[in-house]
Amino acid sequence: MAKHVEGADGFQTRDYEDPPPTPFIDAEELTKWSLYRAVIAEFVATLLFLYVTVLTVIGYKIQSDTKAGGDDCGGVGILGIAWAFGGMIFILVYCTAGISGGHINPAVTFGLFLARKVSLIRAVLYMVAQCLGAICGVGLVKAFQSSYYVRYGGGANSLADGYSTGTGLAAEIIGTFVLVYTVFSATDPKRNARDSHVPVLAPLPIGFAVFMVHLATIPITGTGINPARSFGAAVIFNKSKPWDDHWIFWVGPFIGAAIAAFYHQFVLRASGSKSLGSFRSAANV
Repeated sequence: MAKHVEGADGFQTRDYEDPPPTPFIDAEELTKWSLYRAVIAEFVATLLFLYVTVLTVIGYKIQSDTKAGGDDCGGVGILGIAWAFGGMIFILVYCTAGISGGHINPAVTFGLFLARKVSLIRAVLYMVAQCLGAICGVGLVKAFQSSYYVRYGGGANSLADGYSTGTGLAAEIIGTFVLVYTVFSATDPKRNARDSHVPVLAPLPIGFAVFMVHLATIPITGTGINPARSFGAAVIFNKSKPWDDHWIFWVGPFIGAAIAAFYHQFVLRASGSKSLGSFRSAANV
């Protein structure tokens, strides 16, 4: 909550108090249409996310396959794939932020749940919707690209040859930390109260975080940082290699999200509260 207060220099600034934490279990939510509307939004957004991004991955592999008449430099390249993932997150967060919060990722939902931004009931329903949406999105890709889908790996995440399990897990932890930390920073209600433009710009840094993490980790794990994305592709592709490594794409993102939630809520925001106290004292002089 924010309200205008007059500082010592005569200019108006904004005082701020943190909103109360969301109840751990809010059974009343189950009676509200807004919850189910948000769950539907998460399902559709994750479906669209997987449909566009996995199609981009397969399209690139088709165009760069020299054995099938492609060109080594054909297609969008790794840079284009990273843009597809980051750009879709930017678009979908922008479209759904006012309805569901624009999570589109169980790791983001988990981090926000740990920070008491969403209830357990909402978090569980979001994660189920995200996983189902991912399965349906990749299912559409397979239906439209049936002749290429299996040949080019189905967009499924797996640990690349030459990398250890520890390296892959660390890549997923750090990558998800970057994403969830960006989500917390971009949606911080204190910043929203102070800077009115922040809510409008929030999808942009979140999309850029996804883009940058993909550039760094595509060669290692294909970049998960989103358990629903990895799960949907693994379910539809259903080969042994993605399933052998699949635990990495749940454990890594959830650890990364938990660290980001702790860092933002208990390290950064705790010190921020002290600074805010100094600000209030100065404003009331």
